[in-house]
Amino acid sequence: MFSTSHLHPMLVHFPIALVIVGFLSELAFLYFKKEVTLSKMGFYLLIIGTIAACAAWLAGNFFTSDLEGAAGKVQALHELFANITLGLLLFTSAIRIFQLIKKNENPQLKWFAFAVYALAALSVSITGLFGGTLVYSYMVSL
Repeated sequence: MFSTSHLHPMLVHFPIALVIVGFLSELAFLYFKKEVTLSKMGFYLLIIGTIAACAAWLAGNFFTSDLEGAAGKVQALHELFANITLGLLLFTSAIRIFQLIKKNENPQLKWFAFAVYALAALSVSITGLFGGTLVYSYMVSL
């Protein structure tokens, strides 16, 4: 039987994969400057990853229960990094969409967006680490 508590575990893998692969494609673009498609791919993966992160965040907030004790502390860290990740992704997406719409090629803004994207990739990894800790160390089955 399907339960809404299954939504969060089903959705969380998408933002992790999309954001990390998107950032890696941006990183590869720095090495292969002639391959503009790498940067475009990074942009599209950022946007889709941000949407997926919103869905995973909503499912986590509305369809999972609060834990107590040591697992509750890990859950609090997981939620903190999920909030940080979502904020960084929304901010990076806004910058990149602004650049696209305004055709803004400002190098400082590009590097700033790249740095925030890097932080978002790191943050989504940490969020996933804490989520995995809840599942594998504390046997939390949502």
